[in-house]
Amino acid sequence: MITADQIEAKLRAAFPDADHIQVVDTTGTFDHYDAVVVDASFEGTPRVRQHQAVYAALGDSMRADIHALALKTLTPKRWAAAQAK
Repeated sequence: MITADQIEAKLRAAFPDADHIQVVDTTGTFDHYDAVVVDASFEGTPRVRQHQAVYAALGDSMRADIHALALKTLTPKRWAAAQAK
């Protein structure tokens, strides 16, 4: 079992300069999550590589604890545009 706070801590360690990280347990069962990661390192990187970076940061938790992860990765510029809408 892994909590949203534990996932967020792992992501903050992997993306220390992130503008925004949010993790939500969508079912209350500690295995289905929504996550948003906004980081400048995603600039010019294909979305699949961005997601792979997040999966790598979560390591074994992706195989053992997390059954489903709805992931949204954005650059700060795209995040600002999305917030303005």
